[in-house]
Amino acid sequence: MITARIQILGLPLDPVSMEEAVAWIAKRLEGTKPAQVITLNPEIVVRSEHDPELHRAIQEAELVTADGVGILWAVRRLNGKKLPDRVTGVDLTERLFGDLGPRLRVFLLGGRPGVAKRAAGAAEKAGAQVVGVQHGYFTDETNTVQAIAASGANLLLAGLGERQETFLWRNKQALGVPVMIGVGGTLDVLAGTARRMPGWSRHLGLEWLLRVGTDPKRWPRALRLARFAFAVERARLLHQNRR
Repeated sequence: MITARIQILGLPLDPVSMEEAVAWIAKRLEGTKPAQVITLNPEIVVRSEHDPELHRAIQEAELVTADGVGILWAVRRLNGKKLPDRVTGVDLTERLFGDLGPRLRVFLLGGRPGVAKRAAGAAEKAGAQVVGVQHGYFTDETNTVQAIAASGANLLLAGLGERQETFLWRNKQALGVPVMIGVGGTLDVLAGTARRMPGWSRHLGLEWLLRVGTDPKRWPRALRLARFAFAVERARLLHQNRR
């Protein structure tokens, strides 16, 4: 049973452990009603301030997990609670493959041409049935949605960058997939075209800092992290002043 949702800067968050998230997904796989899972990180929170579709997607998602140390920190600052786990897109995907592999009929959507096809190997190695792959550079959204809907997938992993959450939300009913998750760069990791940061950095919650420090293209993201931290502290001070 999932603990009641909490709020962070006006957005919902389910304080679940990895085990609880996997169990929730396992149950939804057997249903027919489509459900969207969002792994929430500080960047998504900041972008949602100026993106009404993204804000609504988060509000209406069936499961919202904490992806990133920044969310855990914000919950401690704003709610005085310690969350049980980070439930990131790549970690959740690997656990789903490991725990539920033979039960999965998975469609892989995203990445450069060839990436999803290469990532399919990781799913198949876990015993999952790959019912379709599609790179993320498609131009005909309607045809893509129809192909996914016709595939019989019960799990859709979408690595479409900043548009993945709104794509899934906008097409949720038409896609009709029992569980659909925006997984960011996970397909590249599975395909071997991107590497994960060292285990020590993930354990210490410094993965984001190492990524920003080693990739100049990610420097603008540091500004979003700063804006997120400022928003959290401002909200905390406002709450204190109202007491």
